[in-house]
Amino acid sequence: MKKQLKNTIEKAWKNRALLENDTTQKAIHSVIEELDKGRLRVAEPSSDGWQVNDWVKKAVILYFPIQKMETLEAGPMEFHDKMKLKSNYAELGVRVVPHAVARYGAFLASGLIMMPCYINIGAYVDSGTMVDTWATVGSCAQIGKNVHISGGVGIGGVLEPIQAAPVVIEDDAFIGSRCIVVEGVRVEKEAVLGANVVLTASTKIIDITGEKPIEYNGIVPSRSVVIPGTYPKEFPSGEYGVPCALIIGKRKESTDKKTSLNNALRDYNVAV
Repeated sequence: MKKQLKNTIEKAWKNRALLENDTTQKAIHSVIEELDKGRLRVAEPSSDGWQVNDWVKKAVILYFPIQKMETLEAGPMEFHDKMKLKSNYAELGVRVVPHAVARYGAFLASGLIMMPCYINIGAYVDSGTMVDTWATVGSCAQIGKNVHISGGVGIGGVLEPIQAAPVVIEDDAFIGSRCIVVEGVRVEKEAVLGANVVLTASTKIIDITGEKPIEYNGIVPSRSVVIPGTYPKEFPSGEYGVPCALIIGKRKESTDKKTSLNNALRDYNVAV
């Protein structure tokens, strides 16, 4: 079944005229349903790190043009959109605080806590995670178990603009207030981002804990403690500080994960 769905999606991606075909539309709807139930993922762990299923992401993008606008009502609130909203939260085992919103096609695991936040279609959010107030989890982002996404965090999606890979936040990571993680950046297990860290595909992530700096792009190594920083760069009009992210230490494996999220930052006198 998966192979057949993939072939149909790939053909429609190359030839958008096929979106008028009932078979194509049924295939797209099937993929979104599988995403909603967590049986398909845009990206999944593999022996080599993470495997991106591009065809699943393409199905999410193709879902928009085949959907019609409709009015949705939730008590006194009204929405006008192409996408249904998630429902049956009690059955799913998800705690949802007003005014949290998740779109149909996002997988929400049992034990998730949603403060007033937004989770977009195609996202996968695993158990024990908290998405805090005014945080957004973008389309197709992959969030692991026991992750804390603090207030005002922006986890980027892959629809606008289209990116090659989704953002991945692995198990037990802590994302501090007002952080931005976009363009397919991967934050590995137990890593801690201090407040206001901005990570894009081109952001320099510099480990400054040794005698010589070690530079990363697009990935925060496991258990790293990260804060915002700058580095000097020459421009035609002079030298200016360019934003980067600084790895200033590591979380200790011996420290209890739940208590070390904040402590890992406070040990370095860094704001949470």
